[in-house]
Amino acid sequence: MSERGGDAKKTKWPLIKPKRNLQITCLKDTHLFTVQNFFTSAESKAFVKAAESIGFAHQGSLGPTKGEAYRDNDRVSVNDPVLAETIWESGLKKLFAEIKIRGKIAVGLNPNIRFYRYKAGQRFGRHIDESVDLGEGRRTYYTLLIYLSGGLRTKANNDLSRNQGSAVESLVGGETVFYGSRQGVVAEVAPIEGMALLHIHGDKCMLHEARNVVKGVKYVFRSDVVFA
Repeated sequence: MSERGGDAKKTKWPLIKPKRNLQITCLKDTHLFTVQNFFTSAESKAFVKAAESIGFAHQGSLGPTKGEAYRDNDRVSVNDPVLAETIWESGLKKLFAEIKIRGKIAVGLNPNIRFYRYKAGQRFGRHIDESVDLGEGRRTYYTLLIYLSGGLRTKANNDLSRNQGSAVESLVGGETVFYGSRQGVVAEVAPIEGMALLHIHGDKCMLHEARNVVKGVKYVFRSDVVFA
């Protein structure tokens, strides 16, 4: 494991193996798709351990009556360009080779890395993700979510993990649900350990929510795909 972190403490991130033969499953053309086994089981569990070692802080909101989406989860936020580049080069770069937004190409991940934790009863109401201007012609156009816990995982050839943690076995609920222009459900994505979910954001972002976790703990890695 490599060791990096902020000024106060060093964080041990897992070593990320390059992924070959990644397959995307389009849920709404290239605006919304999933990638199975983007992280191995061992990598997913190591990220959970690392995030817990930093310490989660609760994140709430004023709620719909105040113009904000309902939000109840816990978060860790770190700025790590090296980690962002490592994950980008491990397989995402190839997946985005043919995707262009307004003449721009994907160049990497936002170094602002976030980890979300949802315990039983926690959820994130319907909302959209904003595009972020990172300066020098760089802007985020896709949300990257990687589930670090979840069930019914598809075994990969490069995954040597023999067992599943209790959080993986027991997670119930916590689906990410996307809605169309008439509020109809476009896609409902159940968390699967190691699976990546990518969707366009900004002015083309679909309304979406993270449903209530019924049982267990949902952990999510979050960043954004940067275009330039």
